[in-house]
Amino acid sequence: MNVLELYQQWLKKTENNPQIYDELLAVKDDEKAIEDRFYKGLAFGTGGLRGVIGAGTNRMNVYSVGKATLGLADYLLENANGKSVGVAIAYDSRNMSKEFAYLAAQILSAKGIKAYLFAELTPTPVLSFAVRYLKADAGIVITASHNPKEYNGYKVYNELGCQITDGAAKAITACIEKHGYFDEYTPNESLIVYLGEDVKRAFLDAIKAFSISEITAENLPSVVYSPLHGTGRKYVQAILKELGVTSLHTVAEQEEPDGNFTTCPYPNPEEKAALTLALRDAEIYKPDLVMATDPDADRIGIAVANEKGEYVLLNGNETGSILLYYILSRKREMGTLGATPTVIKTIVTTDIVFDMAKEFSAEVKEVLTGFKYIGEALENTDNYVLGLEESYGYLVGTHARDKDAVSAAMLIVEACAYFKGKGKSLFAVLNEIYEKYGYYRTDLFSISLPGKDGMEKMQEMLVKIRKNPEKAFDGKDFTFADFAKGLFGLPKSDVLRFVNDTYRVLIRPSGTEPKMKVYLQVKGNSPADADEKLARIRTAVKTDWIGV
Repeated sequence: MNVLELYQQWLKKTENNPQIYDELLAVKDDEKAIEDRFYKGLAFGTGGLRGVIGAGTNRMNVYSVGKATLGLADYLLENANGKSVGVAIAYDSRNMSKEFAYLAAQILSAKGIKAYLFAELTPTPVLSFAVRYLKADAGIVITASHNPKEYNGYKVYNELGCQITDGAAKAITACIEKHGYFDEYTPNESLIVYLGEDVKRAFLDAIKAFSISEITAENLPSVVYSPLHGTGRKYVQAILKELGVTSLHTVAEQEEPDGNFTTCPYPNPEEKAALTLALRDAEIYKPDLVMATDPDADRIGIAVANEKGEYVLLNGNETGSILLYYILSRKREMGTLGATPTVIKTIVTTDIVFDMAKEFSAEVKEVLTGFKYIGEALENTDNYVLGLEESYGYLVGTHARDKDAVSAAMLIVEACAYFKGKGKSLFAVLNEIYEKYGYYRTDLFSISLPGKDGMEKMQEMLVKIRKNPEKAFDGKDFTFADFAKGLFGLPKSDVLRFVNDTYRVLIRPSGTEPKMKVYLQVKGNSPADADEKLARIRTAVKTDWIGV
């Protein structure tokens, strides 16, 4: 069918769904709006589905979610070898998350699959944990993570609690394509099991096992925390209370779930605007640490006071560096570091990890962008210490196979207490890290390219860079790597990397939004030198390499 035929089919089929039908009617005279909704179906990939909530094949709605779930059910049954199948399902605070989760449970039950459905909104890492804890065959979490309120998503996990990787995604896609958007089904409510406090308790017990420092009256840190209207509040508050953190202030306006994210339209702890209210409260309470978790509580951002008492946001690389330094230092001090401790990082994460690892005789495994690859690599790692990515994602234990802001919050607060006991703030520790390993600076900028035209333009830009890659910068030759060729034993990926001993540039399309992302890293001799180098490479990449 062409776009207009699809539009007419959806009009006819959705007459009993006012929300979808009314949206379609509202754009009946807008050809561009119709095209955007129907020029393609939402692509199912390693990140599952993600898109704007609304009407059409290129939107998140009950029909796209239903079709995906029917395909997933077929895939699981085809690979079950006659055994019964179970799937854990969680959802966050976003608009339509609960509805999509319950729909997925109903469809799975209709296919004879047991659905373990969380009875209330739940962090993504808890879903990853639950798959392993329940010995389920797969997991689904309804979330768009840190995207704006207009978005929602559908992420699929394998039996290890890890996001599916390329092979499974392709096989599931083939099953999905056999179904239509309006296929009928009859739920079997007896196969839907509602999960409660027992799984939450098991999760908290599991992450407490990775605690490595005691919080006492002498080193007690004060903390301001915001869950950004998401799922983190109950879990973060609970684990910190159990560790003995009595000075915890939660931002009142952002404590309750809100799918419209009224106080932070872009609920991303990477963005300063999302922490506006937390920083406001920091000026009142003067805490040692400010933290915020994103809506599905898999990412965490922090702010700390500098030497002037001003609160500064740390980026994901800086927080990860502090976390890694704390864990390695503390374990060595305790004599529990063991032989060849292993750190897993993505290719876009700071290379200071390599320098730090040398001091502690640690191994570094480098994987493609996406925490699913960290989770996959963890399966073959004996003395695992930490998994980290620059986009504010960390996994400090082996209880899950996805980034976990709850356990990360626990260890970050512990690190704050540990260093406070030594008379150091986290800001001072970060400077200590730079003095020891080099003054690294990293940056990320994105080029937004929405719609069909934007996707085509993005591909044109990538083709242009591939045909004529930059040879050098600042008198230093680059080593160029096109990861689409399947380099370094990694799966093929649409990523370009330029690197030398001072500069590193990576360019890749976003896997979740219509954007092209550019990651910058420099290593300087001083803070001023690093800042100056970063400014120059940023200007060169924007104006000369890409032309924006």
